[in-house]
Amino acid sequence: MASKTNLVIVESPAKAKTLKKFLGKNYKIEATMGHVRDLPKSELGINVDDDFEPKYITIRGKGDILKKLRREVKTADNVYLATDPDREGEAISWHLLYALKLDENDSKIHRVTFNEITKTAVKRSIAEARAINMDLVNAQQARRILDRIVGYKMSPLLWNKVKKGLSAGRVQSVALKLICDRAEEIDNFIPEEYWSVEVDLKGGSGKPFKAKLAKKDGKNIELKSKEETDAILAELKSKKFMVESVKRGTRAKNPHPPFTTSTMQQEASKLLNFAAQKTMRIAQQLYEGIDIKGEGTVGLVSYIRTDSVRISDEAYGEAVEYIEKNLGDKYICERREYKVNRNAQDAHEAIRPTSVYRTPANIKDSLTNDQYKLYKLIWERFLASQMPSAEYDTVSASVKCGSCTFKTSGSKLSFDGYLLVYKKNEDKKADEAMPECKEGEELKLVELLPEQHFTQPPARYTEAMLIKTLEDIGVGRPSTYAPTIGIITARNYVTKENKLFYPTELGEVVNSIVTSNFADVVNIDFTAKMEENLDEVEEGKFDWKQIIRDFYPHFAELVDKAMENQEEVTLEDEVTDVVCDLCGRNMVVKFGRYGKFLACPGFPECRNTKPLYEDAGVKCPKCGGKVYIKKSRKGRKFYGCENNPECDFISWNKPTGELCPVCGSPLVVKGSKNTIVCSSAECGYVKTDNKD
Repeated sequence: MASKTNLVIVESPAKAKTLKKFLGKNYKIEATMGHVRDLPKSELGINVDDDFEPKYITIRGKGDILKKLRREVKTADNVYLATDPDREGEAISWHLLYALKLDENDSKIHRVTFNEITKTAVKRSIAEARAINMDLVNAQQARRILDRIVGYKMSPLLWNKVKKGLSAGRVQSVALKLICDRAEEIDNFIPEEYWSVEVDLKGGSGKPFKAKLAKKDGKNIELKSKEETDAILAELKSKKFMVESVKRGTRAKNPHPPFTTSTMQQEASKLLNFAAQKTMRIAQQLYEGIDIKGEGTVGLVSYIRTDSVRISDEAYGEAVEYIEKNLGDKYICERREYKVNRNAQDAHEAIRPTSVYRTPANIKDSLTNDQYKLYKLIWERFLASQMPSAEYDTVSASVKCGSCTFKTSGSKLSFDGYLLVYKKNEDKKADEAMPECKEGEELKLVELLPEQHFTQPPARYTEAMLIKTLEDIGVGRPSTYAPTIGIITARNYVTKENKLFYPTELGEVVNSIVTSNFADVVNIDFTAKMEENLDEVEEGKFDWKQIIRDFYPHFAELVDKAMENQEEVTLEDEVTDVVCDLCGRNMVVKFGRYGKFLACPGFPECRNTKPLYEDAGVKCPKCGGKVYIKKSRKGRKFYGCENNPECDFISWNKPTGELCPVCGSPLVVKGSKNTIVCSSAECGYVKTDNKD
């Protein structure tokens, strides 16, 4: 009897390569290279007069792939649609049914999903194959159509009133509004003066310690001026400092839950300086599979688009076993269950390593530097999440001086617990000086430390802060944060300086038009409620088309009013001192698909353009010219001389403008500690008196 032939269809070649390792010769694995059907780019693609029926078409370039898949389907006894285990993946499988002209009721058609690409998970998923989940498909359709309507109706307004090439969107407009509102808050902020008073005190034994003024006459005190502060200082100089009370105790610091998509993006931004899109790109590689020496291609982490903090029993059991064998019994604790965010979809586990025994150190040689950094972060966070709390001995004391009460406290780590594995920069101040004093003891005043302060405006958004805020207010979902930030950056609505987002003039104009004409649509509560409705579609509790029916009439009315009433806005291009080689005009800064560039203002008569480079602020070590920050074709930053090609100086690292005293090669800055080293790999010179 001939064995059955099985066809497995996935999205990517990387995923296909990993699956081939786990499935036998009777399985053939093919990749679709992403979506195969979508709404057309050239039109709205939604029939608003026919109950918002979408007009899906085959994506250009997918014809040959589909032709091949149709041939494979005909000869296969079983067809397994193994796209990602989320709304998007379910929709791709559903679109494949239509593109391949399959009958969803055909017994040979199966939908399979796995939370991790491991042999156990893949075999189990095939054994537990199911039908297409139309609730998931409809949730994706509702989101796609809603976003298409908003984008394709609002964007022409911006083209008409501002300039071509702009876009607006349901989630991106909220993100832009948050950044613009914060910038306005900062601009309008008026600082207020206040003072603090600290004292250096010393007991009969031990080192001096600091205490901070907390109360006067038993009430909390706020010092608003130098005069108020001077009055306090005068009293302190004439009175004795006596220890009123000393309390000793302990406190525990609990580990964080394993990563969700959002928290992974936030931590990778803060600790690794990864942009959200970069984090997701690398995480996708780790999920789909890496060629590990001695193992072959294996998926290293579980599914990366999730807002759940739950882990499987198998993952928990393996973590406990690893901790017991490698860290010791004292690092074992009861299973930790973490609170799930109220908006979370709990379909998948948290992001975790597929095997905790595959340690970062053991597989480092098989990973790129960026893959290693992110995998290490995921591995450590997961393991730490099932370890004991860190424990601290604490001391707090109250010190009286006349009518004033000072407070002081300190702590000392007594048991590291989870910090053995996951000690990030949040713990730099974990150990604080322990004040050494006894109740009733008179203390010696070493120094009075008054200090003037001014209230600070709220901080601008970083990527991590923006993602956290969007998550907290319930706008967007794990898979949308990275592309949303990418869009508002690519459109030049915001710019990033030292990790902080600043709205551009264009961004402020777009935000003003969108918020003044579509206040309801970009309203945070409205957008969050829309997300809840989309989640209810996924749960089978809400008709997906009803979301569109409720939304469209009012929205279409707003679009018509805006087209009629919104005045045109003219944005002046930034004029530079660079002279056009062809016609002599001063060139202006334009923003294109790949960022800023210089263009002649005489367009279309003069079409001259030039790249726009940022001055690195140093002289070329070879010829003394300016060094510019440039970008390679793949977007990687490098440093080059303005006199190129006459001067061939080029470096991936920032030059200092100096030459190596040993070999004469340019010195460059490397690493997070700004170490100055020789650019020649053969030399190895390191500047030891670097003060940076």
